Amino acid sequence: MIKISWDQAFKRTYKKNVKKDPELKERFWAAVDVFSQNPTDARLRSHRLTGKLERLWAFSVSQDCQVILRFIDKGHVLFIDIGGHDEAY
Repeated sequence: MIKISWDQAFKRTYKKNVKKDPELKERFWAAVDVFSQNPTDARLRSHRLTGKLERLWAFSVSQDCQVILRFIDKGHVLFIDIGGHDEAY
């Protein structure tokens, strides 16, 4: 199982956008559960980012909501941002 830490900016964005939307909140926690068991699960569409964000990864919560993260070390990740493609990237 993967250990997940949350960046302060991620916490703020989560409170602002996800916590207030019950459907998105449910999808987020379901995706986190899948991610913690298998970060490369096909349902998440996990992928490495390129360009300025080349050291980061992303996975999908819904069609218009993605989590941006960094692998700290084996078995530990840091969630950095969450939001739509234009917001998160």
